[in-house]
Amino acid sequence: MKFKFLIYKIIFCFFLNSLCFAETKSLYGKKLFSKDKSGKSISDKNSSKSLYGKKLFAKKKDRNTDEAQEKFNGINFYTGMFDFSDDGKRSVLYGVEHQNENLYRDTIFGRITPVSGAMITQDTATYIYTGVETNYSIGKLNITPSFTPGLYNKGDGKDLGHPLEFKSEVQMSIDLSEGTNLGMSYNHVSNASLGDKNPGANSYMFNFLKKF
Repeated sequence: MKFKFLIYKIIFCFFLNSLCFAETKSLYGKKLFSKDKSGKSISDKNSSKSLYGKKLFAKKKDRNTDEAQEKFNGINFYTGMFDFSDDGKRSVLYGVEHQNENLYRDTIFGRITPVSGAMITQDTATYIYTGVETNYSIGKLNITPSFTPGLYNKGDGKDLGHPLEFKSEVQMSIDLSEGTNLGMSYNHVSNASLGDKNPGANSYMFNFLKKF
């Protein structure tokens, strides 16, 4: 009788022990699941932070791209009449000009940018110059004054009295599209009395400007 009671007691203890083990295992599984969930949540947070960082980087990149697009170079092709006011020495001219808006300086006159170019007339007179210009925009209308000293060679054309000449010019142009302008300009070239004579020359040109 005592032996049977002992067996029953042992079986009962094993039963209780198995129940406790099953409950502990269940709780351990829940904790692991909870950890996985919290880990996933942290991963989601990290993912959100990563996406936020990417968005900030994209915005900065777009802003830098916009700023880069605002500053560009331009090539101005022009043709017209050199010294149109002199019936004996007037001559058709052809020229090209480079405008660099990436290099600029803000002044009381507005934003000053460098400009360089060269022209040649049908009488083989040449003028190579460099200087500065500024631009004022009113809607699609652009007014661009410039001052460009340069070296002049008369060739078979008009003698301007000195190799060093100074060109003062004003150009008016209209925006045909983003990066394309069409305009007309007038300039006066003289040596500022550096030579024995200073006849000067007045010219007008038609301009086609392409920006890139």
